[in-house]
Amino acid sequence: NPLAPPPCAVAPPLLNPGKKAGPPPGAVATPPPPHLGQMRTKREAAISQSESEPEVEGVMSVLNGALAACRRAVKAQVCNEVAKRLHLMEDSWRSGRLSLPVRRRMDTLSAELQKGRWDAADDIHRSLMVDHVTEVSQWMVGVKRLIAETRNLSPELLEPLQKDSSLDKLWRFHQDLLL
Repeated sequence: NPLAPPPCAVAPPLLNPGKKAGPPPGAVATPPPPHLGQMRTKREAAISQSESEPEVEGVMSVLNGALAACRRAVKAQVCNEVAKRLHLMEDSWRSGRLSLPVRRRMDTLSAELQKGRWDAADDIHRSLMVDHVTEVSQWMVGVKRLIAETRNLSPELLEPLQKDSSLDKLWRFHQDLLL
């Protein structure tokens, strides 16, 4: 009947109702290709590890270097308060109380600070305050003040901090080669 609704889709009958589905008899299944992660070299794995897990020493080296530069031009009371906050951050990091996203962002923040990219460092500071306020609230005020004070330093006072950038990169590269 041309006016009748179309027939419903019906699955074809099973050829062997009692038998489980699988490859045809005599067929050999091809093993899946190796996972890309298994094909990485030790060096690539070490570099990946260093990218995914920032080191507290590198971050603190930059922050303490910025603080040392500030001590030559900023009031001692301000610098001592910043140092106290940085110490709180370091303790939180070393005791495992900082999440990986916070550690990664602090690594990036310290790199931006070292390069003199004040706005980028400040943006990272703000994003940490918004996204991880309970984790960073005790010490982030010190990082914020450090960014602000470092931004106001003369180029002569910033020179040692920015020179350390190339030495730090060389040191990290050397560490990666040893792994």
